[in-house]
Amino acid sequence: MSASGVAVLLSWLSCCGSALWRYYSNSPNYDIFSTRSTIKLEYEGTLFSEWSAPATCSIKNKRSPKTELRCSSPGIHAIKPIVLGPDLEEERYLSVESSHICFLWYYKAINFVHNLTQIVVLWIYDPENADPSELLWNANEPSLNSIVISKQLAALGQMPVIYTILKRKVYFPQERIKDGKWYISVPMTTNDVLKEVKGNPVAFQDCFIANSLFLLTSPMLTIPEIPGFLPISSPRGSQLIANWAACDPSFVVVVADMETFQTNDSFHTWTRIRVPPNILTEDERHNVSDVTLSRDGIFFLINGILYLKSYNTFTRLGSNANLPDGGIIGITSRRWCWINYLLKDKERRSDMAIWTENEVYLGYTLLKFVKIVTTEKLKGLLNMSPTATLTIHRVEYTGHPLELALLLNYCIICNTSKTIYLVIYNEDTIQWVFQDFALDVTIDTFLIPYFLYSAKPELLLWDKHRIYYYYHNFTDTGVLQTTTEFGNLSRLSQNSIIHNVLMDYYGNIVVKMENNVMFYFKLKVKDAIKLHLWTNSTVKSLVCFKPSGSMYLLYVFENGKIYPEDYPLKLEAQSITFKTKEKCPYMAFHNDIVHFSYLLDKGQNLSVWAQIVYPENIGLYIIVESYGPKILEMKNKIHYEIASGYCSKTMTITFSQNINYEAVDDYFKLQYENTGLLLVHVRPSELAKTCPISQKVFQISVGCDASKFIAVKGFTKKECLQHDFFYIIEQSYLRDRPSKPLRVKYNWDKYGCPLRVDFREKFRPLVQLYNDNGYVEDVEVNFIVWEIHGRDDYSFNNTMKKSGCLNEAQTWNSMIELNKHLPLEEVWGPENYKHCFSYAIGKPGDLSQPYEIINKSNYNHLVWPLDHSGMYVFRVKILDPNYSPNAYTVAAFLFLLMLLFLSILILSYFHYMRIYRKQIYEPLHKSERRKKKN
Repeated sequence: MSASGVAVLLSWLSCCGSALWRYYSNSPNYDIFSTRSTIKLEYEGTLFSEWSAPATCSIKNKRSPKTELRCSSPGIHAIKPIVLGPDLEEERYLSVESSHICFLWYYKAINFVHNLTQIVVLWIYDPENADPSELLWNANEPSLNSIVISKQLAALGQMPVIYTILKRKVYFPQERIKDGKWYISVPMTTNDVLKEVKGNPVAFQDCFIANSLFLLTSPMLTIPEIPGFLPISSPRGSQLIANWAACDPSFVVVVADMETFQTNDSFHTWTRIRVPPNILTEDERHNVSDVTLSRDGIFFLINGILYLKSYNTFTRLGSNANLPDGGIIGITSRRWCWINYLLKDKERRSDMAIWTENEVYLGYTLLKFVKIVTTEKLKGLLNMSPTATLTIHRVEYTGHPLELALLLNYCIICNTSKTIYLVIYNEDTIQWVFQDFALDVTIDTFLIPYFLYSAKPELLLWDKHRIYYYYHNFTDTGVLQTTTEFGNLSRLSQNSIIHNVLMDYYGNIVVKMENNVMFYFKLKVKDAIKLHLWTNSTVKSLVCFKPSGSMYLLYVFENGKIYPEDYPLKLEAQSITFKTKEKCPYMAFHNDIVHFSYLLDKGQNLSVWAQIVYPENIGLYIIVESYGPKILEMKNKIHYEIASGYCSKTMTITFSQNINYEAVDDYFKLQYENTGLLLVHVRPSELAKTCPISQKVFQISVGCDASKFIAVKGFTKKECLQHDFFYIIEQSYLRDRPSKPLRVKYNWDKYGCPLRVDFREKFRPLVQLYNDNGYVEDVEVNFIVWEIHGRDDYSFNNTMKKSGCLNEAQTWNSMIELNKHLPLEEVWGPENYKHCFSYAIGKPGDLSQPYEIINKSNYNHLVWPLDHSGMYVFRVKILDPNYSPNAYTVAAFLFLLMLLFLSILILSYFHYMRIYRKQIYEPLHKSERRKKKN
């Protein structure tokens, strides 16, 4: 529905609420709010007289409650309605820009599930001259005006490109513009969903196109509404309850007091969630107390029992799913999206938490639930008195991708007061850490926690009336203040109580009261401002954020309709702070931190920079906070400049790890201790509500990159007949010298095409490193090879002496002898490698033996037998202990990181004399025919 359509419904309800006014723009998210924009004004009430605006702004009809405003000059303009009677309406100070950004990208996606791709159709539109369907974002084709603009700009060199934010990939149009549209093919993905459309810096009539940030996920189906099914809702008169997928915030479920709604596109479209009859009573169907979205479906908490609504079923969960049959008091899911994270000990992390007064359960995909703790166990872990009463107050996931927090009620004599403690649990290390947090409250106090998007744990708590902040790992605490009433938000909102609190990834925090009064502040800021009234108190609403950082309000009306509406948070906050004269202490804060996640492998480091520009004599600086294991060294270098009354500080931060894994007593233990995940937060030393984006939170995973793999140059799956076959290896060619030949099946899907090599050729495998984006580098370090079926009828051309050894080098035979209890692939590796180039390592021996270690520069290569041909399937392992892959990753991704060098070497010798000799392998179809004859 359009903004005007929503306005009609809101105005219809205004008879029962207070008067207010608001404004709209044709640009989505108010992205363009300039001297070129038409600003639509709307007064909601019965006492309207006329509009007041400065002379630089023109009003289409100043005596109409709904009219249009244009401001020809940029700046801050005071706009307000004049009303009858003694009361005055709020005056807004609208910030109108002078901008050459006039056009926007319109995009729609077409899904092709059969090949897991999406075609993004793009064109350019002018929001001031667009078709209504384009403004409502439901156009299938560009309007005539958009076709003209797109073609004109294309003729001037315009071409859209899609950039992905997380993986930094780039996608170009498949062809030139066609019928005013460009087409870009992108793969469906679940871990690179945030994308941005950018164009060339091309102008048409002095107008440019704004870049557009958008979310493009693989298709997520909403649950269909089935005829005959019944509504499921919260109790009559209750506030809206909502939950959304952390990494796909456009996928939302909302429970109202008459229906439950679901969307996969931020409520551009939506469906009702209903349940089959005869499972719940009438009272149960209208008593939902909480809701959570999951890949398995939608979880409802009703009267202490958990229910699941999936695509096809509605199921009660209890002992049948390893959950309590009753007594559940809360459910929650992750709030912050971390797509990439390092797990050391576990294969996956939980999606949701469920708790009773005395137990906590974690939920995983495919309906797996695990009890992780009881209050009795916590008493022991925290050394609490066994006679004390300990119950679970609330469970909440923190800003860390692997942690969740428990708020605990503690009391000895539980008559009047209790103490709330906080403990944090790490899902990967399975450690409980008691925090320096204790809050004495009355026995009936109930607090709701909200962990902020930050590196160190930072928390907001609220009761019905106040917000309590706990910044900097709970060391900086207090009550969020207001200009009056000492932080009591209820007294500033006609005695309403707090409904919900929401923060975006850029540090903006909004507090919404039940009567739709809203307050605003930023991360690390200790006071809030009351925003202009935007929505009537009689309307049920919810605050939601888009991935771009823009905010929208969701309205649910008594007639069962639901509508989203963009909300100009930035403009509204600017209006209030203009009156309060609040200024940002710095002019600019820049950085080159372009990723949310970085991965440091062995021997790698990471350098980033941040810069702050501020007026002279203020004394600002840049703060770098980290949270996690102490496994990285951090060095800072600061460059300082001053000119024209402004100071500039640029900090370069380098993260590194200087661990030598060579010849250590316990390679795997040392490696384990020095891998892990830490969060880093870079921000200015002082902040204000008027500051632009002022923080950067990112994670550094220290360990092996699971997307990396090694391969041997020259092998393919395309240059041979694609079929499996058998071949025979004589027993005398096998390491264990068995009593009979070995019949081996060659798996083409696994090994690819055999590489045909002449016995006189020197063959030294060139091992190369790859990742998801392709080739990275040649592997320079030492590696070893072995034939996977046990062949040992090959050697190496270099001797130990020729290779420079001072003591006898390690060989396959010596390592097998030392590790007889281990399989062949485990007897030799980075964990027990010792070089031979020092008299202090190893012992003297026969240096005329073959040197069995290869690297890119040591000229060592494989030597083949001269008296027979053969087929060899080799495996490669990196031997250098200071080079990944890491041990735990090798175990988890064995095919990718240890079996990667599966080279097939077919040797032909006596090149012409034996060319017609019987082949050494036997095709499968021949073997099958023999079986039939038998």
